[in-house]
Order: sequence, then structure tokens, then C-alpha cells
Amino acid sequence: MQKKNKFSRSGNRNNQPQRRKYCYFCSNNIAEIDYQDINVLQKFTSNYQKILPRSRMGSCARHQRQLQAAVKRARYMALIPYLNNQK
Repeated sequence: MQKKNKFSRSGNRNNQPQRRKYCYFCSNNIAEIDYQDINVLQKFTSNYQKILPRSRMGSCARHQRQLQAAVKRARYMALIPYLNNQK
């Protein structure tokens, strides 16, 4: 008899269908992402200031590339930190 792996990801929690993620920028008609808009940029970064992937946030490829460039510019201009030093 085969053992069931307790770490397997088959099936989702609470047996609810996964809802489709839509691009935040496309749905709000935002054409260009501004590096100075820190509130929007922080929605797409983790607690450790890493840029979250498309699969997690649901952004389209075009806006993900713009987001990546905007976050890097904001980091360079010291508007957002490179790292969050939480210990």
C-alpha cells in the first residue's frame, strides 16, 4: 500500500475553486507604472522587499516588466529599501 505524502499539494484548501487573478494595472486602466508611487509598489513586494511573481499577484507580462523596472528605480532612488531588516 502506498503512503500518502503529507506535503503534497494536490487539491486546494477548503475544496473551493481557485479564483482567477486579474492584472491590477489592466483592471484599473493604469498604462504606465510610476516609480514614485510607493503605495502601489509596496503592494507587489513581500515583507522582505522582494518582488512577488506573476503567478502570485496575477499581473500580466507587460505590467510585470514595468513593475520590475519601477521597483528597481525606486530602490536606486532610496524611496523603498532593498531589504527589510526585521529580525
